[in-house]
Amino acid sequence: MRRAFDPDRLVIASHNGGKVREIAELLAPFGIAVVSAGDLGLPEPVEDGASFIANAELKAAAAASASGLPALADDSGLAVTALGGEPGIHSARYAENPATGERDFAWAMQRLQIDLGDAADRSAEFVSALTLAWPDGHCESFEGRVRGTLVWPPRGSRGFGYDAMFLPDGHARTFGEMAPDAKHAISHRAVAFRLLIDSCFAARG
Repeated sequence: MRRAFDPDRLVIASHNGGKVREIAELLAPFGIAVVSAGDLGLPEPVEDGASFIANAELKAAAAASASGLPALADDSGLAVTALGGEPGIHSARYAENPATGERDFAWAMQRLQIDLGDAADRSAEFVSALTLAWPDGHCESFEGRVRGTLVWPPRGSRGFGYDAMFLPDGHARTFGEMAPDAKHAISHRAVAFRLLIDSCFAARG
């Protein structure tokens, strides 16, 4: 049986500013005060799960245990058909620029374009797993996916990560070109979030 979410405070288990901002915007209608794991100085756990959900559960459980508050974690990535589903759960690691040692998504999109080469199939999907964890160890997990095509050159300066390269099916704008409200209506994270809301937040209205 699913557990309803009753508290008024929640940790977003991420140090990624773009991801924290997007999740906070999705939570705004529910009147929940949010704080990020980065703001609390919580360490980032090793993400050694074999799936998006496994990694989301690791992050959410670690933040809930360390903070004593419920925590919501997202593990998401870009799965490219012509690359056999890569970079997938390694999407953040794939973006680590060896020249700087930092995550650099402009560099990562160039790397992706080189790795794709002349591949005719440029289809891909964004995947998002959301896990809500309580300090007692209970977890609720949900997964959302959205299909699309990779474009080159990247388009748009909104969003974050690989958004500027991803054109969702049935749309004329990349995630990087969309206003936040438009992206929130169709994104992989929004799909997972709707499942989370229906199961755990519905009573909050």
